[in-house]
Order: sequence, then C-alpha cells, then structure tokens
Amino acid sequence: MTSTNTSTSPEANAEVGTKGVGDESLAPQKTRIMGRTSYLLAWFGGCVSIGTFTMGSSVVGTLNLIQATLAIAIGCFVIGIALALNGAAGYKYGIPFMVQARSAFGFQGTRLPGLVRAVPAIVWYGFQSWIGAGALNLVSATLFGYDNLIVFFIGFQFLQIALSVTGFQGIKWLENIGSAFILASLVYMFYSTVVRYGDTLSANLITMEGSWGLPFWGATMLFLGIYSTMILNVSDYAREHKKGTGPGLLTTIYAMSILPCTLFMGLIGFMVSEATGVADPIKVFSNAVDNTPLLMTTLLFIAFAQVTTNVLNNVVPPTYVLMDTFKLSYRKASVVVGLLAFATFPWELVKDESAAGLQVFVQTYSSFLGPIFAVLVVDYYLIRRRTLDLTKLYDENGPYRGINLAALVATAVGVIAAFSMPTVSWYASLIPAGLTYWLLMQYWPTCRRFTE
Repeated sequence: MTSTNTSTSPEANAEVGTKGVGDESLAPQKTRIMGRTSYLLAWFGGCVSIGTFTMGSSVVGTLNLIQATLAIAIGCFVIGIALALNGAAGYKYGIPFMVQARSAFGFQGTRLPGLVRAVPAIVWYGFQSWIGAGALNLVSATLFGYDNLIVFFIGFQFLQIALSVTGFQGIKWLENIGSAFILASLVYMFYSTVVRYGDTLSANLITMEGSWGLPFWGATMLFLGIYSTMILNVSDYAREHKKGTGPGLLTTIYAMSILPCTLFMGLIGFMVSEATGVADPIKVFSNAVDNTPLLMTTLLFIAFAQVTTNVLNNVVPPTYVLMDTFKLSYRKASVVVGLLAFATFPWELVKDESAAGLQVFVQTYSSFLGPIFAVLVVDYYLIRRRTLDLTKLYDENGPYRGINLAALVATAVGVIAAFSMPTVSWYASLIPAGLTYWLLMQYWPTCRRFTE
C-alpha cells in the first residue's frame, strides 16, 4: 500500500502493521497509531485557539470569576460528550467524517457538511498562519532587528505544508511534543497575569452577583463554539485511536484534553480585560516591553499554537474533502489546502474594517454546525442503531447514492432555530434538527433507500 492509494474500497486498507508517513486514505483505518496518552496530548496541543482569550474578555461584567470558571468547565464537558457521541462511528469502524456522513446525507449530499467544515478551515488556516508569522516577525525584530512579515509568512506557511504532508504520524509527534511547551507557556502567562495585574483586579471578579441564567449558558456556548467545527469531523481523528477505550473514558479524554488550555486562556482573557479594559490580551502582552521574557514567551506561544492548531484542525478536514471529491492522495490534497490558504488573503482579514465581515462569516457557518451534528448523531444512534454496512457506504451506486433530502430539510430547520436564538444557537438547533430528521426518515417514503 502506498501514499497514493485513494481507493474507496473498504478492503483497501485491510493490512495491519506499520503505517507510513502521509499514508492516509478514506478506506477504513486498520492501523491505528495513537494510544490513550498520545490521543489526549494530540487534542491538547491541537485545541489552542487564540480566540479563547477574546471569549474570556467577552464575559467581563456579566459573570463573576466563579461563574466564568464553571462556564468554561461546563462548555468543555459538553464538548467531550459531543465528541464522544459523533466520533463513535469513526472510532468503531475506522472511517473518516466524509464517509460517515454518507449514511445521513448521501454520496452527493455530503458536499454540504464537507463545505461547512472545509471552507472555514481553509480561511482560518490562512488567518492563523498570518498571526503566527506576525508573532515570529516581532520576535525577530525585537531580538535581531530584522523585520519582514511577508518573508516570515511565506516561510511559516511552507513549514506547515511540509508538516502537513506527513499525515497523522507527523501530527502525533508534533502535538505530543508541543503540548509540553504549550502547557508551560500557559502556566507562565497565567502566573505573570496574576502578578502583573493582581493589585488592580476588581473585587467584583469574585463578589459581583453575576448571572446564572441565559448569559451564563450563553457563555458556556461561547467556549463550546470554539471547538464546534471539530465536533463535526471528530471521526477523522477517532479512527487513529487504538481500540479498547470505552465511551465514558473517551468523553473524559476529550474533555480533559481541552479543559486546561481553555481554562487558562479564558481566565487570562477575563482577568486582563477586567484589569486593563483591553479586550485583546495579546496586545497587552506585546506592549509589556519591560518584561522581555514574558513578551518572547507569549509571541513564541502564539506562533507555535498556530502550527499545532492548523495541522490538526485546519488541514485534515479540507484535505479529506478534496480526497473524497477529486480522488487526490493525502499528500497532494494537503499541499493544495496549504496553497489555498494563501488565496484567503489573510492580510486583508486582519484589518479592522474586515472584522464585521469576518464576524458575519463565523456566525453564518456556525449556525450549520449544531444541525449537522444533530443529524449525524440521530442517524447513527436512532436510525442505524450503531450498525453500519461499510460495503454500502463505499458503493456509489448503492442505497446511499445521491442526496438524502431529509438531512437537508432537517439541517435547514436547525439553522432557522439557531438564527432565532443566537445567544445559545448551537443548543437551540439540536432538538429541531434531530427531531425533524428522525420524523422524516420514519414517514417520508423517498427516504427509504437511505435506510436499507
């Protein structure tokens, strides 16, 4: 078997043994390379979102310190449950997200969930690469006097492309090794924040009444929403985890791998915003010229976090979509994804005048995430009873051919529900989308071929 194997036959990846670098395909995964510790560290290193700082800042004045901490913890626990639920099919059968979605959406219908996951990933790939390159450029300018953002961006992006083509072998070691640096950096940044702003932090952080109502649950969704894209394609990663881990332990692995980074970063953003009135902690740290070690640590953390997040979150999903749509090998598809990131013009996205449009973009694709998740979960647990026929899932002319209109209608219903309650949009979309899909699959005759 070679890295150019893109066969969709369920038997194509039947050999059990070592797995080559970049040797990924859409066929059921037989050779799994991540044990429990490695899998936990991969998620830990890959779930470092700089946006978490901003999420923490956004709840200042609404929640007190205890409420903010609980909101982050609850959000991470919900993420853990959602990842375990939707990743069960990939973990059991070794199939990626694009194959899993065929049973609910059909072969052609998977283009919708594929696009919802792939397009934002490519946009964020470019955006975060620009941020990482900017951090490295500032380190270079501060320490060596060399300032050239374009050079750093091009070099940084090609470095990530080189790492991406190594597939999950490269991802495994990058995330496992990188997690130690990330944790150490976050602990240092948290300690420095407390020391630097401890005297000016308002007592309201602890004593204010805050809210346990809709604002509190809306806050849990803010921190949940950062990872809601990964909830869709979790099977892409679960298929790499060695068998033998039960649902309860898997939920714990997911929740506990995401919680530390989210908690540290969210609370740093929360405290810095309360103390300084500046919503972007990165700007605060970057202006800390009297503390060069903190500045360098923060900038290197930003740059490294972009790499670990991009190669796991923003490369794998669109790569598998390209493999499914255009029958490319993993290596070729990952290179194409890296080059497409240049075409997102991230230097335009970071401008202040682009913020409004970027926010609309995020809100729009986010409204699809909950409904698609609900459809996939209902399909696997209630319609399929956790039993999939892999031969049919890989047969383009079989019962899953074409488009399942029930999935599209249910997704549309969920999207409407999400827009009607934007504060808790992800939560609000689940029951309408899931219930609609179940009813249509039970009582709409045209859906029968999707239940064969």
